[in-house]
Amino acid sequence: MNLLYFFLFCTLPFLLPPSYVSSPLDASELFESWCSQYNKTYSSEEEKLYRFKVFEDNYAFVTQHNQMGNSPYTLSLNGFADLTHHEFRAFRLGLSPALLSFDHRQVQQADDLFDIPSKVDWRETGAVTDVKDQGSCGACWSFSATGAIEGINKIVTGSLVSLSEQELVDCDRTYNNGCEGGLMDYAFQFVINNHGIDSEKDYPYEGRDKSCNKQKLRRHVVTIDGYTDVPPNNEKQLLKAVATQPVSVGICGSERAFQLYSKGIFTGPCSTSLDHAVLIVGYDSENGVDFWIVKNSWGTSWGMNGYMHAVRNSGNSQGVCGINMLASYPTKTSPNPPSPPPPGPTRCNLFTYCGGGETCCCARSFLGICLSWKCCGLNSAVCCKDHRHCCPHDYPVCDTVRNQCLKRAGNITRMKAVESRGTFS
Repeated sequence: MNLLYFFLFCTLPFLLPPSYVSSPLDASELFESWCSQYNKTYSSEEEKLYRFKVFEDNYAFVTQHNQMGNSPYTLSLNGFADLTHHEFRAFRLGLSPALLSFDHRQVQQADDLFDIPSKVDWRETGAVTDVKDQGSCGACWSFSATGAIEGINKIVTGSLVSLSEQELVDCDRTYNNGCEGGLMDYAFQFVINNHGIDSEKDYPYEGRDKSCNKQKLRRHVVTIDGYTDVPPNNEKQLLKAVATQPVSVGICGSERAFQLYSKGIFTGPCSTSLDHAVLIVGYDSENGVDFWIVKNSWGTSWGMNGYMHAVRNSGNSQGVCGINMLASYPTKTSPNPPSPPPPGPTRCNLFTYCGGGETCCCARSFLGICLSWKCCGLNSAVCCKDHRHCCPHDYPVCDTVRNQCLKRAGNITRMKAVESRGTFS
């Protein structure tokens, strides 16, 4: 079955302040308080006045919505309240989705719906890690994918392990494109082909594209055996899947109300142009209204501690914001590989050692003979000629003047630099 799907671009809000909702405060006072909250400064009084006018418009949008009284959800202002919605979409969302011909979706019709619990919350069984923050990197697809893998791993093995989004951003490059967007099914296939994925602790998230760490790529903490796609626009089959495990879904996250969501059951309005990825971790009902429990990757200050309740059984087969259109989940039956032993000490010379995973760097030499050693807290690092610093193997050029590690020599103004990464402890 040939289907076209959008690459999921997802550089959306990552911080939300305490709820600035409908308030008797004067708009100018509120703006000054908001600027202080977010350390906002502007280059001129003219720019500040323009931003204040934009802020007023967003404030009016939030206030008008919250004062309607008939909406099941409320809004609040966040750190983007001085941006027009057009600016937000252009500069923060990066909405230029690329159509993909995804010919190998592995759609499987679920069994008849029976014995489905009236409510499920995978957080209650410990199958959901803490809410994470993707920052300004459009890697929502990787957070959705790792969240689904974390869930099934807990269900099958009893162990909840936070997994590495950065490994997917850096290394999953056959179809996915790091901070520029991706798709969860491709991420699942990458983990299958790689025979596993590393942990968040060992390969931490940095919110930017980097070179693939080949050594950590070989560390397989959690494995999966396959993945299954929920039939598009089939909410009953999606319910069946979520009753079994957390499920990755695509969604339209670029609407103004979605951006400023605070709490309650989100009902839209929003389009079904998929540009964001989230994780459904359960479902429930409130006052006769059914909803999905959605885990986002914009930090705990967005929504309800990082979560949204999105309406379910809305009567639209595509679901609110297209949540029923692109759902999939990993499958797992086999155990994880045994944990590798911790790396042994690194030998510098006959009498000197550094810790496991560290690099020996000469601190003082004479006639080419090293007289004393220092330990660089990076594995396979490059030792700088000043005998004081070291650099990561993927940023091997030492710029000791600026205390930076560069990816390659050349015009420094065009380099990607890692500041303070190469300093000895």
